[in-house]
Formats: sequence, C-alpha cells, structure tokens
Amino acid sequence: MADKITRLAEEIYEHVGGVNNVNKIVNCMTRIRMGVIDDSKLDIDGLKAIDGVMGVVEDETLQIVLGPGTVSKVAQKMADMAGVELGEERPDGTSVEESPAKETTSGKDDVNAKAKEVHAQVKKKNQKPWSKVLKSIANIFVPLIPAFVGAGIIGGIASVLTNMLEAGTIAGDAWVNIVSVGSIIQSGVFTYLVIYVGINAAREFGASPSLGGVIGGVTMLTGMSEDLPLPNIFTGEPLAGGQGGVIGVIIAVFLMAQVEKWLHKIVPDAVDIIVTPVLTLAAMGVVTIFFIMPLAGWISDGLVGGISWVLSVGGAFAGFVLGALFLPMVMFGLHQILTPIHLQLIETYGSTTLLPILAMAGAGQVGAAIALWIRCRNNKKLTEMIKGALPVGILGIGEPLIYGVTLPLGRPFITACLGGGIGGAVVGLLGGVGSISIGPSGLALIPLIAGGTTPMLNYVISLIAGYIGGFVLTYFFGTNEDIREGNII
Repeated sequence: MADKITRLAEEIYEHVGGVNNVNKIVNCMTRIRMGVIDDSKLDIDGLKAIDGVMGVVEDETLQIVLGPGTVSKVAQKMADMAGVELGEERPDGTSVEESPAKETTSGKDDVNAKAKEVHAQVKKKNQKPWSKVLKSIANIFVPLIPAFVGAGIIGGIASVLTNMLEAGTIAGDAWVNIVSVGSIIQSGVFTYLVIYVGINAAREFGASPSLGGVIGGVTMLTGMSEDLPLPNIFTGEPLAGGQGGVIGVIIAVFLMAQVEKWLHKIVPDAVDIIVTPVLTLAAMGVVTIFFIMPLAGWISDGLVGGISWVLSVGGAFAGFVLGALFLPMVMFGLHQILTPIHLQLIETYGSTTLLPILAMAGAGQVGAAIALWIRCRNNKKLTEMIKGALPVGILGIGEPLIYGVTLPLGRPFITACLGGGIGGAVVGLLGGVGSISIGPSGLALIPLIAGGTTPMLNYVISLIAGYIGGFVLTYFFGTNEDIREGNII
C-alpha cells in the first residue's frame, strides 16, 4: 500500500506541473482538491490515465477522485512532499525552483496556454448559481460522511435494540447498557452537528473555521439560563435551542465570513488577531440569536400548522404530501419540531400515525440511491459514497444519503422526495399504521409498529412501495449525462 501511495502522489504531481505548481492540497472522503497556479502545465489526459485515479473534475479547484481510504493517504503524502501541512496554503504562489529569467515559449505554447485560461474563465462564468449552491453544500457536508456512516450504523443498531426493548422482545441491563453506549456515540455526531457544519461552512466561505464552529454552537443556546431565557424579539416568546438547524448555521456563517473578511481589511495588523474575532463573534452572535433563529422558528411554526392540517385531511393525499415534504424538512434541520406532535398523538391515541408516514421519505432515498448505483456505474466516486451511506439509510439514518448523495446532485433529491410521497400514500391508503414510540425510520421502526402483524405488514408493504417509487423515478428521471459520467459530485 505504501508503494502505491507514493507512486500515486508522484504521478499526480508529474501531471499537474510539479510540486511548485500547487499552492494548496485538501481532501474530502473520496477526492483530492488542489489549487493549481498555472493551468497551462496541467495534463488532464495524463491524470485520467494514472492507475488508481477514478476520475478528474476540472472546476475552480482541480479535483482528483481516488476513492475512500486511499485519498487521505495520498493527500497526506503529497502535502509531506510539498513540505506543508495538509490544507495549508503555500505562502508564495511562485515556484521556488524557477529562475528569474523564464524560458522563451513558442507562439503555439502561448496560444494553448491562453486557450486553457479562457476556457477556465468561461467555465467559471457559465456555472449556474444553483450549481454553485449545491457544490457549496456538498463541500460542507461531504467531509462529514465518514462520521455520519460510522456513528449512524452504531446509532442505527442501538435504535433497533431500543425498539426491541420497548416492544419487550429483549430485556436486561446488559442490553440497556449496550444501547446507552451506542446512543452516546451517535450523539457525538448528531447532537453537535451544527458545530461541525459551522466549521466546514467557514472553510467553504473563506472564514476562520474556529469562528464558524462557535456560531454553530451559538444556535444551541447552551449558555442561556432556563429561568431567564432570551426572548424572541418578534413574538416575545422564549427562544429555543436548535431553531434554524444546519441551514440557519450555513446562512449565519456565510454572513460571518463577509464580516470577518471586511474587518481583516480595515483592522490594523498589530491588533487584528484580537479585534477581528471579537467583533465578528459579537456582531454575528447577536444577528444569529435574535434574527436568524427567530426567522427559522417562524418557518417551523408554519410547518407545524401545515402538517396538522394535512393530517386532519388524512388518506393517501396526506400520506403523499407528508412523505414527499419530510426530506426538505430534514435538510433544513426542522424535522425536530414534529416531536411534540408525535408525543401528543401517542398520549392521546397510544401511537403516532405520523411517524410511519414520514419514515417513507427514507424509503424513497434508499430506492433513489440504489437506482443511482445501477444507473451511474461510471461515476466511481458516487457509487463508493452510496456503498457507505446505503446501510445506515436502510436503518433509518438519512443524513449521509441526503447530504452526500442526493442533495448535491439536485435531481435525485427531488425524485427521492417523490418516492417517499408514494410510500406515504400507501401508508395513508392502507391506514391503521402507528408507532408506539418515537424511533428511527426504515427497517428499525418495525418493532415499534402498534397493533400486531397486520399493521407491521402494511408498514413493510409501504416501505417496499417507497423503495420502488424512489428507484423507478430516479432511474428514469433522476440523472443526466454529467451525473452518470461523474462530472458532478
């Protein structure tokens, strides 16, 4: 493995113009991202021909797909060869080996270099705003996929055992302790997800990662007194931690990046390290707490009202609408607002009929992922990510598939939502499917379905309908040539 890593690092450098033509090296789960100084020195065909390179993406940064595991080792080797830390930008963008007098180039070389430069500029200008947004979202969440997968699988197993304990299938302190350990590990990721997102968003937007993490942590309101909660300045009601979710954090960190960059320009260098972070956090902390979070809370209240109305309609219509809209709620981090509705339904009727419907959103995702796996065989990076995210998706942990697979691609996210709607419609049509407790979706929810064999069977039938719906819609309508060939994600 060591020889392979060294060979890959050396051959990649050979085809990108050498060590001194790269000013920064970072990596995500499957690809190396490099800042190239002189594009005219790139040999894209040569890069693609390297044994072990799964694909090359020409974007604002050059991206070389190597696959999980290998990529981190090669990136570190390349950073070591360059004499910098991984992710550190070289202080001098010029080659340290270049002599002051540059060689005279031929007219043909000049034309080719200019053509590449213009091509890169046109490609950047023609990039659609929505595509940029999706790529930014991918850059924020893709580095978290290993944590999602690892903690998700452990948490999914713990959730299955929890459901079995609730149903009385298993019993004993040993099982309770196992569940507790698994839940603690899972909570290490998902409880503090806003902090991780804040750090990655800051990197994406060119801000200080540590400040981004603080802004993410601010949304948890952990320093607020329960006896003297901060007020929502629009309604007067107490603020609640978590309002806004990860999307609120991304918006807040984006604004924070603009503030920090502006302060770096006007604050004297002698006091910049002290003044800039203080002013940035003070300003954006206030804006996040008193403006961004209440706005998200207002959105949340509207969603609760809308969901309550749809539930009152009932039937296949309600199932389709709720099943189709749940993934966007998860994306915005607003799905937690449904917890009071679940609890109220359980207290009143002994089970929540809402949870099995919403679980179909995950089924649509699973079906969509399987379709992408089959349809996009040439997109090696995508198929590798699906392999890691699919098992936890089946167990009801949807974040890896959302943020790592369907959402960055755009189309498959929509078809996955519609597939979830189909599964939800089947739940609503069959009726009588409720959960005796709040738990994960997917197969892990089966032990909590109330009423015995028939409701459980109806739930399984609905899951299958969601799988099929997501698969068919994504297979026929959820991809294009760029997705299938690996030009996107």
